[in-house]
Amino acid sequence: MAHTALITGASGYTGSRLARKLLQDGWIVHVIVRPSSNLALLTDVIDQVRVHCYESTTESMLRIVGEAKPDIAFHLASFATVTYRSQDIHAMLHSNVIFGTDLMEAMVRHQVHKLINTGTFSQHYDHQPYNPNSLYAASKQAFEDIARYYLEASPLRCITLTLFDSYGPQDPRNKIVNLLYNAYLTGEPLATTPGEQWLDMVYIDDVVQAYELAASRLLRGTSEPHEKYAVSSRNPLTLRRLVALFEEEVGAKLPVLWGAKPYREREIMVPWTEGSLLPDWHPQVDIRTGIKLFLADKGCEL
Repeated sequence: MAHTALITGASGYTGSRLARKLLQDGWIVHVIVRPSSNLALLTDVIDQVRVHCYESTTESMLRIVGEAKPDIAFHLASFATVTYRSQDIHAMLHSNVIFGTDLMEAMVRHQVHKLINTGTFSQHYDHQPYNPNSLYAASKQAFEDIARYYLEASPLRCITLTLFDSYGPQDPRNKIVNLLYNAYLTGEPLATTPGEQWLDMVYIDDVVQAYELAASRLLRGTSEPHEKYAVSSRNPLTLRRLVALFEEEVGAKLPVLWGAKPYREREIMVPWTEGSLLPDWHPQVDIRTGIKLFLADKGCEL
């Protein structure tokens, strides 16, 4: 019998890749979107998923969960930014705190007791158990603190996956690998920091596999009420090393302007390393192979 998933954030890169993989594996997939959501990343599978519109109310979430009747919910939706404007605060808190709280409330009301949450390594500035490097990271922790109530007061079980820097083919985000490719393609200078910060790069297929394995763990009923795992490559590299590897693969020097930008306030120079890996999960794609796969998807003949 096929399992039923309810996914938030399916219009984003990681959520869309997860939705597609679950469909391939025989899941019934429901996704939650907002009226303003851009579903371009789901175009090829839109007729295979059931789309529900969240109207920013608890009532609409109660309706959605009641209609979907999922076995498990994957919560990936977030307002993710390291820098923000004052006018972003309400949208950020609604997306990162209220939306998820509505989801948990609706799950408990409809006796759906399995949740996979998404955290960020930026909740662990300076390698501390909790020290947010940004308001975004603080809002992610706030949601986890609210989840504690539901975990204590109901049969809800949750696995939080702490994500690092993901990358892969067909990624529309303004992330470092895409920036390097654009600099290679156009020859336009890329202004960067001095490049001594370390990055924990995880290929998108490995990230998606972590969500699937976490789901299997919850469905088997072998997890504690709340477990947290790091989706980490365990093999970080500096930005300078990442650029060097990219240059080796494309066979060209990139127009990188080292030191043209300062490090951000509370820049994470070395990613958090204290989190345990999800049982039975290990990254399969190393950074050099990941770059090759990324470039092959772009049609580069290397």
